[in-house]
Amino acid sequence: MTAGYSAISSYSRVEIMHLLQERPHRTVSELVAATGLHANTVREHVQRLMHAGYVIAETERRTTRGRPRVLYSAATGDGEASSPVAIRRAEAAARRGDLLRRMYGSDTDAELGADALHQLDALVEDLGDAGFDPLVDERALTVDLTPCPHAPAAEHRGTLCHVHVGIMDGVLAQAGGPLRVEGIAPSCDPTQCVVQLAAAQR
Repeated sequence: MTAGYSAISSYSRVEIMHLLQERPHRTVSELVAATGLHANTVREHVQRLMHAGYVIAETERRTTRGRPRVLYSAATGDGEASSPVAIRRAEAAARRGDLLRRMYGSDTDAELGADALHQLDALVEDLGDAGFDPLVDERALTVDLTPCPHAPAAEHRGTLCHVHVGIMDGVLAQAGGPLRVEGIAPSCDPTQCVVQLAAAQR
C-alpha cells in the first residue's frame, strides 16, 4: 500500500507541519528560511494544509506601523488553535459513524460514550484520507496502522512519525472528547505501527 495523495503526501508539507508543531505563529518568510523552498511553494503547501484542517492562520496584531503579517500554526485544538475545517470534518464523520452504528450495531457504544466514538470516527476518516488503513480496537484503545505506508522513508521516519502523532492528537482534540494520543507502541519492525490512545482523567 502506498500513501494516498493527501495533505501530507508531500514530504515538504510534512516538514512544514513539523515546524509549525514545534513552534506556532510562523510567517511564510520563516518557513521559507527553514525549508529552503520558494515563497510561492510554501504558500501553496500551507494552503493545502489549511484546507485539510491541519493548519490555522491569524493576522498579527501590530502596535507599530506596517502591514500585519499572517501567522501560521498547527491546529491542535488547544485554546484558539482550532480549525473550523477540522471541526466540520469531525462533525460530518460523527454523523456517518452514527448512521453506521445504527445500521450495524456496536457492542462498545456504552463503554466508550458518544464523544469518544465520535473522536474515533473523525480519526479513522482522517487516517483513511492520508493513505492509512486503520484498524481500531475500541476496548484496548489502539489504532493499528500496519503496514505503515511511510515505512520506506527510513531517513525521515522520526519526523514523519512525530508529525502524524501530532496530527492525530489534533484531530481527536478538535472532535471534542476524552481521547488523546498516548504514544506509539515500540516495535523492532519499522513497518509496524500501533498507536495507543488514552482517555483523559476528568
